Formats: sequence, C-alpha cells, structure tokens
Amino acid sequence: MPLTMPPQQHTREGQERRLGVELELSGITLPQLVSLVADTLGGESRPVSEYEFNIPTSLGDFRAELDFDYLKQLARAQRRHPPGELEQAATDLLGSLARQLVPLELVCPPLPLSRLDLLNRLFERLREYGAHGTRHALYYAFGLHLNPELPDTDMETLLRYFRAYLCLHDWLEQHEDIVTARKLSPYIRAFPKDYVRLVLNSGYRPDMAGFTADYLAWNPTRNRAMDLLPLLAWHDEQKVQAVVQDDKVNKRPTLHYRLPNSDIDNPVWSLRHAWAGWLQVERLASDEPRLAGACRAYLNHLEQLTPDFMDPWSLKVRPWLR
Repeated sequence: MPLTMPPQQHTREGQERRLGVELELSGITLPQLVSLVADTLGGESRPVSEYEFNIPTSLGDFRAELDFDYLKQLARAQRRHPPGELEQAATDLLGSLARQLVPLELVCPPLPLSRLDLLNRLFERLREYGAHGTRHALYYAFGLHLNPELPDTDMETLLRYFRAYLCLHDWLEQHEDIVTARKLSPYIRAFPKDYVRLVLNSGYRPDMAGFTADYLAWNPTRNRAMDLLPLLAWHDEQKVQAVVQDDKVNKRPTLHYRLPNSDIDNPVWSLRHAWAGWLQVERLASDEPRLAGACRAYLNHLEQLTPDFMDPWSLKVRPWLR
C-alpha cells in the first residue's frame, strides 16, 4: 500500500520530492545484506572493499557497509596496496571484532516520495532472514534515518520545517518510544532550550548566513536528532567545516532526521511508522497559521515553572497534530 503523501509533494522546480533512507541493523552478514538488496530490487553487487559494497539498481545506487570508518578506509587502502601477511592478519582480527560490535548500514538512494513503499518489501525480507534492530540487545543503539528533500532550500522554507520539528520533537520522541541505549548515546541529542527559544521567536528572521552562524554557535556537532549540517554545508561547506571539521558531514539539499529507531525485527514495524511521525512535521510546516500557534504555545510552555515531567509538552502539543 502506498505511503500517505505530505501536503507539498513537489519542489519549487516542479519535480517530485525525494527522500533518502539509512537503516542500521545486525543479525545477518554483510554479504547476506548485499544479496538481499540485489535479489529484491534487481541490482548487481559491486565491492568497494571487504567491508563496503555498492549495489546499482533501477531505483539508484544502494550502499551496504560495516559502519566503521577506520576499517573501511584501511580496507580501501589495502585493496590499492596489498598488505603483508602480518598486517592482513591484524586487519582480519579487527574486522572479526567489529562484526560483533558494529552495525551494518544500508544507505538507500533518494527515492521519489511516491515510490518509498518499495522499501517495505526489502525490509520484510531483511526481517525474514534474521536481521536484528535496536531492541534485540540492551547495548544496541541502531537508528533509521530519513533524509527528506525540502520543497525549497531557501531560508523561509527551512525555518518553517525547523520550527515545526522543534515544536514536535517531544511528541516524536514519544511516538518512536526511543530505546534507552539510544537515549544515552550522544547521537540524537535534543537542541538546547535557549536555542529553541531563539528560533521559535516570531521576530527571528535571519538570512541563511545568519542562521548558519547561529546554528553552528549552538550546535557545532552532527549529534542532533535533527541534523541540519548537511543542508547548511550544501549552502556554504567552507563555513560549516571551519567549525565542525568533520568529514562525515556530506553536503546535500536535505534534512537529516536521525531520531527513529531501527526496529527491523519487529513484525509490526515498517518504514510507515517513522514516516507517520515525519508527516506531522510536514503538515505543521505547511500550515503557517497553525505553525505560528504551536510556536507561541511552546514558547509559553518553556516559560512555565512546572517541571516538564508533570506537565509534558509531548501531550500539550497534540492539538496541533493532524
């Protein structure tokens, strides 16, 4: 069944919007993951190294890899310059240990929104073959990342979507039922409340350069549940890298929504769950009067002395859901 579409389905240029998906998992081997992607979507495996593969398909290029940058870089170097016997043994030992501790990552190409449901069959097959998600072990902190292309990359559009996300963050956390390991991890930290107050203030109307400077001053890190660094780097990579100095920031005209769990071994879970949460951001961002009301209400909430656990915003925000 096709996924429900957001109010704004096309970019300013009239093209259907696209969305990239990244899934972390374990329980199957990297060759199994590669074969399942190729078999399900009609692709062809092309190894980059022992730890990463490209899989071209009619939908675009998928990538499957062990989520360990050092090992991937080492394996690429050794593919160009074959190591000695001792060095190869050390690399194999490191790889063997990493396979026990580090998740696999499946990176999907940007897909038109109307074709996202094609991923559900792939996710079903991963589950059938024994893939594990973040709830399989207490120390797993596996995520499902969505990279939605915006209708426009201008400041007005970015600010609408960002404000909608900030208003809905607490509800989204509840919707996702984030596992403890992910809550304790640094990867999906919430934005500082004083920064939230700055952005939600109706008088905050920065240009892109001013917004980028404010964002980097408060958030010089990828570790946010909503990571704006790829989009800001797409506008001005030099400015972003001058502050964060992180080669994992890949510039692209998309948001990087990192909050959802990877729950791939749950038979009632699918991409539809995370998409349903994200749709609330889309709907609020597309209704400016309703968004302005939500911003005012959240700012008032943040000024209250009542602790949030007694009067949670995650419940108070529900009148703005659709």
